[in-house]
Amino acid sequence: MKKLMIYSLILLSSVLGSCKKFLTEYSQDEMRPSTTDDLTALMYSDAYPYLSRIDNLDLLTDDVQSNGLANVNGVPVSNYVTPFNNGTAMFTFNPTMFDAGSIIPTGANFYEICYSKIKGCNVVLDQLANVSGTEQAKNFIKGQCLFLRSYYLFKLVTTYSLPFSGNGVNPETALGVPLILSSQIRDGGLSRPTLKQTYDQIEKDLLEAADLLKANAVVTTPYRIGAPAANAFLSRFYLLKGRSEDLDKVIRYAELVLAEKSTLTSLTSFFTGTNVISGTGIFDPGNVEVLWVHGGNSRLDVTYFASLTTGALPPFSASPALTSLYEQGPNSSNYGDLRYQMYFTKNGSVPYASAKSSANSVGGSTGFRVSEVYLNRAEALIRRFIQTGNDADRTKALSDLNYLRSNRYDTRNTAYIPVSITDGQALLNFYQLERRREMALENGSRWQDIRRWAIPVTHNFTGADGVSTVYTLPANSSLYALPIPFNALNNNPDLSQNP
Repeated sequence: MKKLMIYSLILLSSVLGSCKKFLTEYSQDEMRPSTTDDLTALMYSDAYPYLSRIDNLDLLTDDVQSNGLANVNGVPVSNYVTPFNNGTAMFTFNPTMFDAGSIIPTGANFYEICYSKIKGCNVVLDQLANVSGTEQAKNFIKGQCLFLRSYYLFKLVTTYSLPFSGNGVNPETALGVPLILSSQIRDGGLSRPTLKQTYDQIEKDLLEAADLLKANAVVTTPYRIGAPAANAFLSRFYLLKGRSEDLDKVIRYAELVLAEKSTLTSLTSFFTGTNVISGTGIFDPGNVEVLWVHGGNSRLDVTYFASLTTGALPPFSASPALTSLYEQGPNSSNYGDLRYQMYFTKNGSVPYASAKSSANSVGGSTGFRVSEVYLNRAEALIRRFIQTGNDADRTKALSDLNYLRSNRYDTRNTAYIPVSITDGQALLNFYQLERRREMALENGSRWQDIRRWAIPVTHNFTGADGVSTVYTLPANSSLYALPIPFNALNNNPDLSQNP
């Protein structure tokens, strides 16, 4: 049986370099897609991220600490060596972290991963006019691919470019990331457009995607993209863009999501009949608050967080600066904030790495959840309250935060006590901590917050020799735009490196 192979041709040339002939001759075992069903299969294989991890930026943040390279009987723990080496350059803010002489772990080169997937999106979009099928089916495919292309571009621009509203950043002149909007590869390189041009393209794709998804499909599985996920993305997009004039848009798109899906899952529902917390993660596809899920199982990802050896601290783990933020209850009948129990894999009793995916799941551990939508709306409401003094915004923001927290605390035997804060800045400070608690080790969220809030980060790195060195990433650092990997620069002569 012939199989659909157009997607394999994507790999014939670098996603970053020039190519004189993109579509080569097909062998007799290959065929072009001829129907929307064919194109849908191609989209699932080459446009969707599936198990691709494109959020491994936690080592840049204050949510992770260094523990050195553990030894047992004078010999380094073997399964700790690779994660230790993988994480060292990023944790120490080394500007050569993606140079030719550096280790670039699988999944750390977002540039290559995202542009490969963007090419998959473009191939599908370019083939839409050539296949048979209903307009509804074609529009649904188009909506998904436009969403995915904007998703990858947003990952790229928020990794390799400075924050849109960062201190001293002029979006009209600051560099964005190359916009590849067609599968037809031209001779020569691709230069970087401005930050504004990049954001404008992402916004254009995403707005069209949301309209197409709303009009042409009702998605019944969190593995596929529907209108609620697109609106959640728009809420995130405008929030991270960071402009005061976009606060109303953050709220508007959050409310479009919540009009369809507003229920949060109470973490007390994860207790078994014997009052043991199950290993089902918050990103389990059966969880009602999951809007879209993808990526590998974070519990099985040993790129930076090693599989544990009993009695030996791993090279990197969740930091006390993060884990101390969770309020602990007095005993097992009241654990307090259940996120401390559920959101982390434990090294003994000490929180270690993310446990937001099910222990046995291959379904993923990143994407969009309803809880993030509530947080996005709450932040926009708080900032608007600070600007205008409209107390209705403060009240609504508190309602969002208290609804989230009431579903995160152990309420089996103890009622949740709502938070009440009247001062705008105090409420914003509380919100920032709540966002950090809820979004811990997820979606690169903390790194994005550090960038947009200009938070300095200090890391105490312990080397393989046991010697500790302090590394500091200052506020508004030029490293907020990570260095572009050397192979991308080699393949694209018109690509400019970040300072």
